[in-house]
Amino acid sequence: MKKGLFTRNFSLIVTMIMFILLFAAGAGRYKGFLSVQVFLNLFIDNAYLIIIAVGMTFVLISGGIDISVASLVAFVGMFSAYLLQRGWNPFLVMLLMLAIGTLGGFLMGYIIHYFKIQPFIATLAGQFLYRGICFVISTTSIVIDHPVYSAIANFRIMLAPKTYISISVVIAFIVVAAGALIAKFSRFGRAVYAVGGNEQSASLMGLPVARTKIAVYALSGFFAALGGIVFSFYTLSGYGLQNIGLEMDAIASSVIGGTLLTGGVGSIVGSMFGVLIQGVIQTIVIFQGNLSSWWTKVAVASLLCIFIVLQRVVTINRERLKRRSLIG
Repeated sequence: MKKGLFTRNFSLIVTMIMFILLFAAGAGRYKGFLSVQVFLNLFIDNAYLIIIAVGMTFVLISGGIDISVASLVAFVGMFSAYLLQRGWNPFLVMLLMLAIGTLGGFLMGYIIHYFKIQPFIATLAGQFLYRGICFVISTTSIVIDHPVYSAIANFRIMLAPKTYISISVVIAFIVVAAGALIAKFSRFGRAVYAVGGNEQSASLMGLPVARTKIAVYALSGFFAALGGIVFSFYTLSGYGLQNIGLEMDAIASSVIGGTLLTGGVGSIVGSMFGVLIQGVIQTIVIFQGNLSSWWTKVAVASLLCIFIVLQRVVTINRERLKRRSLIG
């Protein structure tokens, strides 16, 4: 039983060990690295990416991909700033952004399933659409100076003297907890895994394949829009060129966290640790002081290659074991 538990959670365990080793390496090399606030800053600085990675994980588990999320985040920041400057109620703006993100994801999922369009192509169109609308609104940055947004952005939840987290971290924790529960214990979660494992078999089993695939992209759009709102708290501005390449960070976080690009396997908690690993690498680069920020991308790319190879090795071993059990 213990062996089975370890095997099922092998990728997650490896990801957690990798995070601990990287954090320990930073603590051993840099003074002040091993502090509670430095650890909490990983969540504060990456709360929006954690939220987006949760949605991306559901999409990857279902066997799809969504590369529109980064542009949606930029769109949410840009359109929110535009509406707030024109006197809109901030809570109405947030609800509108969530509705737009969910509807956009729903439409992309509908097109992908019923028109048999490759997910990459359909979400690429969404990427161009969101990014294009940003520059229709404005070609320059728009400041968000609404008191409600400023209050949320500056609010600190004190855990101890000189130790705090932001509201964005609380939102990220809620999203991760909800995502993990949905993936593990709900009918929808089980259907997502089944569709990603084998869509034809899922259909023969009577599972709602169409509804599941569309819901996955709607969920990704919702979480990307929520991540965009959280990111607007973080930056208090909107700009059309924000977060170019963020979709790759979300995909990398999911893969490092144990999600297979072929679908059927993945972990919400693992994706969170995938984001934190990127955060630790970025923090080490900052503490070093004389390294380019692009070294973060180099390190993440190297880890991504390692985890993809590791996943392939695990998959091959599982296939061998299945064949042996069938022969036996």
